[in-house]
Amino acid sequence: MLAVAGGDLAVFEQLVLRHQEAVWRTAYRMVGDRQSAEDLAQEVFLRVFRAADRYRPTAAFRTYLYRVLVRVCLDHLRKKRPRPGVDLAQIAEPALSVEEQTVLGERADLVQQAVAGLPPKQRSAVVLRYYEGLSGPEIADVLKTTAKAVERLLARGRKTLQERLARLLEQD
Repeated sequence: MLAVAGGDLAVFEQLVLRHQEAVWRTAYRMVGDRQSAEDLAQEVFLRVFRAADRYRPTAAFRTYLYRVLVRVCLDHLRKKRPRPGVDLAQIAEPALSVEEQTVLGERADLVQQAVAGLPPKQRSAVVLRYYEGLSGPEIADVLKTTAKAVERLLARGRKTLQERLARLLEQD
């Protein structure tokens, strides 16, 4: 980022290439809509680029990037109700039968619906931990909270997901 602040666009391009898939995937899991996720990912990189001269390496760049990403997604969610989308896990695996692919797709839809229904902070913590693999301290940095608060968010998120998934499965 320091090189980007100095005007090195090639370095910024490398940052985008390195992180664009994770940014889009996280945005998608947060908002549940492919087009919105693309728009939000572009917005995240635009904000990061515009803030390059103000960037201070007090945390890992990845933490900084996720902090911007979560803020952009939460702003989007405040303005618009989330719509559950098709999960990336639905991409067909050739080793699975059509029936197995259908069952996996249906389960992925149920999980996406349940995640989309979580309160924004819980959803952020769940997506960052279970889909993006961030540690508790990394999530705490991203959400600007404590590791203990992240543990509570994750515990409440897991409990809510269990309850919602049980209800969704009963409806089927």
